[in-house]
Amino acid sequence: MTGAGYLAVDSGGSGLRAVVGAPGRGQLARASSDVPVRTGERGIDPGHFLEQLVPMARAMSAEAGLERLDTAAIGAAGMASLGDALRAELPDGLARELGVTRAVLAADAVTAYVGALGPRPGAVIAAGTGLIALGTDLAGWRRADGWGHLLGDCGGGAWIGRAGLEAALRAHDGRDGGSARLLADAEEMFGPVTGLPGQVYPRADRAAVLASFAPRVGACAEDGDPVAVRIVREAARHMADSAAAVCPAEGAPVVGCTGGLLGLGEVLLGPLDEWLAELLPDARRVPAEGGPLDGAVRLAEDLSAGPLALPSDGRMLCVTSTRGTDITPTADTRT
Repeated sequence: MTGAGYLAVDSGGSGLRAVVGAPGRGQLARASSDVPVRTGERGIDPGHFLEQLVPMARAMSAEAGLERLDTAAIGAAGMASLGDALRAELPDGLARELGVTRAVLAADAVTAYVGALGPRPGAVIAAGTGLIALGTDLAGWRRADGWGHLLGDCGGGAWIGRAGLEAALRAHDGRDGGSARLLADAEEMFGPVTGLPGQVYPRADRAAVLASFAPRVGACAEDGDPVAVRIVREAARHMADSAAAVCPAEGAPVVGCTGGLLGLGEVLLGPLDEWLAELLPDARRVPAEGGPLDGAVRLAEDLSAGPLALPSDGRMLCVTSTRGTDITPTADTRT
């Protein structure tokens, strides 16, 4: 076994994915778990995080022939609002169990940003079950939406799916704004729509249940259903609104899009480009270079080489030593 390497992690609602690599050698091993890290009264549970991650990291290190992992980049869903215990305890845990001396802890929106654009000014729309936009001028971060399916995430998969199911129920009731096509699709997918409340309201994963209908809404829009077209166009408008709220005002910024919702294709991306041209005429939408795990890898590689170019922040992104102290300049987050 030779040399030190890095650990990069993407933790979210569907589980945990991790990579180990080494500077100059790239990614050397990958592993994943489909068990999401628990959250509780203290937010994201650092003990459960380590319980999941440490055996995985040790196995990958052995596979890659690495003596130790001295750098880690952790991207986690909920880091911004539920990450206090994780930020307080994870660096020491990584040092104790894996030998990590430097760690960057980031919200999943940050790793999505870095995966899509790298460390350059711009804005990223991360659109999956939920939706959040993040922007930076490299002096600070700006965030828009990402408030969850009950309070926001406007234009995300759960938002589109809920709007489609509402249109199905309107058609069932004979109210204006309904779509017979969406009603037929909803009944094919969920059974009689009178049972929908019982299938959605009690579920802890109701956002995912709602989002599961978004591809049907997209397919109906592709086929020209006017109600579905309106829903998808409105989703695109919400996405562009969020991007406009966070995009740097100076220069000719780039806007990246990432996330599973982009699988709807041109029926969503066409209207999105129209709205971006109206709201951000100087901006240019570019294809995402990669996803959140790629962003975590990029952060780990960059931290291995020296200070990060991105602004540090107490909740969105912080770099710590094994003593848990921030070792990068701090910039304010503007929300």
